Amino acid sequence: MTDYAEEQDNEIEALESIYPDILEVLETEPHCFKLSLSAETDSHEEGAPLGVDLQFTYVPTYPDAPPEMEVLSPQNLTEQDVSSIQDLLQQQAEENLGMVMVFTLVSAVQERLSELVEEKKKQAEEERERKQREEEEKEKKRFEGTRVTIETFLAWKDRFDQEIAEKKKSKKEEDNSKKLTGKQLFERDTSLNDSDARFLDNEGDESVEVDESLFQDMADLDLDEELDLED
Repeated sequence: MTDYAEEQDNEIEALESIYPDILEVLETEPHCFKLSLSAETDSHEEGAPLGVDLQFTYVPTYPDAPPEMEVLSPQNLTEQDVSSIQDLLQQQAEENLGMVMVFTLVSAVQERLSELVEEKKKQAEEERERKQREEEEKEKKRFEGTRVTIETFLAWKDRFDQEIAEKKKSKKEEDNSKKLTGKQLFERDTSLNDSDARFLDNEGDESVEVDESLFQDMADLDLDEELDLED
């Protein structure tokens, strides 16, 4: 007959010697204890470490029956990551029935955490590469400009013609606003009115003067002689 209590006591003693810094005994009847696991990233890599607490409680017939297992306090793990750890524990427990198994279970979870570190490292690298490719594509497009097709050229020409038409319309309206009609110019320049009035006043007041000296030699001319010469 299997002495379950003795096997359980012996395993607890072995686990305390293997994991002195991460094992914490919570209860002794029944045995309940917790181990805090973590997987550190490389010192030169970005990102926080991954971690999880595994809590085990022996059932009376352990190890012929699996212990109660809980995954607690996940650190930087997604729900999917936690679910994969729970599935792993269940699988390993079923494969190791009849033997003390906590060391095997803890080792499997520790290995899984290390795998998750590598997966997340790879995901981060792929994300950096994706962003880098996007930046390179943006930079390339900035230098290449937009490829010109018939459609894009016609669309550009239509916009260009509209802009030119609007500018011409604005220029014409501006020029028209600057032009004045004759009436507007006359009304605006009052000096024209004054000059016309002065001319009319002077015309009524002044008489025509004749310079008689221009005709003083007329009497000396021999008009008859000139007529004879012409005949």
